[in-house]
Formats: sequence, C-alpha cells, structure tokens
Amino acid sequence: MFVLLAGLLLFILATLSFRDPERHAVLIVAGVGAVAICGVSIGALAYFIHRPMVELQEKIALVSDGDLNVAVSFSKRNDEIGDLGRNFNYMMQQLRDSREEIERLHRTQMSRAEHLATLGEMATGLAHEIRNPLAGIAGVIEIIGRDLPLSSPARAVVKDVRLEVAQINRILTDLLETARPHPPQVCLSNLNTTVEHAVMLARQQVLSKPIKIELQKAPDLPEVEHDSDQIHQVLLNLLLNAVQAMEAEGTVHVEIAARENHASVVVSDTGRGIPPQLLSSIFRPFFTTKGNGTGLGLSLARRIVEEHHGRIEVSSVVGKGSSFEVLLPYHQMPTGQAAAS
Repeated sequence: MFVLLAGLLLFILATLSFRDPERHAVLIVAGVGAVAICGVSIGALAYFIHRPMVELQEKIALVSDGDLNVAVSFSKRNDEIGDLGRNFNYMMQQLRDSREEIERLHRTQMSRAEHLATLGEMATGLAHEIRNPLAGIAGVIEIIGRDLPLSSPARAVVKDVRLEVAQINRILTDLLETARPHPPQVCLSNLNTTVEHAVMLARQQVLSKPIKIELQKAPDLPEVEHDSDQIHQVLLNLLLNAVQAMEAEGTVHVEIAARENHASVVVSDTGRGIPPQLLSSIFRPFFTTKGNGTGLGLSLARRIVEEHHGRIEVSSVVGKGSSFEVLLPYHQMPTGQAAAS
C-alpha cells in the first residue's frame, strides 16, 4: 500500500508540466486505477491470508474444547500458508495418535489393576487358609523333634521340614503384606540407626560366607520422617538380595548420604548383575530370577518407599554388580498435598 501511494505521488509530480484539462483527466484515471488496484490487493489479501488465519483460529478454538478431529482446508496450497496448514494437520494427527495410545495404555493398566486386585483377594484368602493348618504342622514338628532320640537320623529330616515350614510362612507373610498393605507410621528419627539395624541382621546371614557387608554412615544427616520398621524391611530385602547375587566371595557396600532434598541409602554389590532386558521387570509382582524366590520382595519394597513419597533407583552391569538407591524425603507431605502432586 505504501509503495502504491508513493508511486501515485511521483505520478502527480510528473504531470505538473501538463495543461490543466489534460492533467485533471490523467489524474482522475490514475486515481481510479489506484483505487481499483488497492481494492484488488485488499481482496487478494483477504482471500489468500485473512481467510486461512480465521479458519485456523476457529480450528484452534475447537482443539481447546477437546476436539482433535479437526483439519484445515488450505493445506493443499503451494506456499507458506499451505506449509502452515500441512504442519497443523500433521500436528493434529500426532495428537490423535498420542491420545489413542494413552487411552490404550490406560485401559491396559486398569485391566491389570483389576486383575491384581482379584489376585490379591484370592492370595489373602489362601494365605489365611494355609497359615492356620501350617501353624499346627509347625507345632507337631516341634513335638516330634523333642521326642526323637539324639542319635535318630530322622532329626535331620525334622530340621529340613522346619526350614520348609519357615519358607512357606515367609511366602504367606509377603503375600499378605502385598495384598493388604498398611500405611506407614512415620515419625522423625535417625535413618542411620534404621540402616545399621538392617546391616546387623544381614551380617548374621553371612557369618559362614566369604562376603563382607560394609556400612558408611552419615553422622551429619538430618533426621528423616519414616516408618523405621518398614524401611528396615526394605533395606534388609535389598541386602539379602545383594548377598544372594554373589555366588562366592564379594562385598556389599551400604552408603548413607544427603542428596538434594532427600536422604539417600545406596546398597551396591559385586555380584553377577542384572541383564538390561530384565531391569524394567524386577519390581513387578511375582517376577523373580531366583529358583526359591517369591517375586514379591522388590515389589513390596518399592510400594513401601513410594508410600513414603520416595523412590528406588537401580543400575546394574552384568558381571560387575548392581546398585539400588533408596531416596526418602526428609519430611512427609500431608496426604491431600501428596495426592495433588
């Protein structure tokens, strides 16, 4: 428009040498032509630019209302406006595909949650039904063991039966803890003490093995709000897993430290490690790589830590060992705030 007005001004200056009647006629024709050109330019701009922008705004308004099944009609043009339309339509297709994938994953997770809930109810019922007669069996075995002569070879069998009964009882306990978890009873206490107790019990398990369990405490660590019994259970599970990962001699190193807004407990071993393809599955209920494992230990450990609003991170190298880090916030969030976050 500016160029058109400048040209019209130059044209007027150029016609100053004309006589008045001729000059007036030329100026009229030029003015009419300029107005016509302006009208055509404005119409072209409205058709080629304004209309696509209005359509785009309308489609964006539909998207903001949740309708992703939209597309612009000017995407077939071979100019920058057409490029904009094609990019918009491609973006909408990507959003539709993402929404469908999210909905599919949601359905899968809901189905899995219902499946696990059903299994939990069944496991709880079975655990109670099995535990009652199991207690009777354990009592009978104790009586038989006391009545057997010291030289009787059956004493070795009784010992094995006791161990198997204890193993079954441990499996039932894990099933009940997984199926019917209870919320943590948190209080402000020294995390070093909780970790030290777990390490002390784990050391009792390796007295006859060439395995060392080292503990590096953090005396300056602030007190942490946590359920000492539950976190003790988590750490003992990680320690025993680390011990079982070493087939011969080795070292389990436990380090307590501060990490940003969390207290950190790292349990690392020099065992056989975990293959990369299995790392994403080790926290799934009933998943185990051990012949006598229940597959519930790590699942229960992660649930306990998450109920403390913390997390467990794991890294592993096959043939060199694994490292599990438990991260706990110093202070627990209120229930409403935690749910909102």
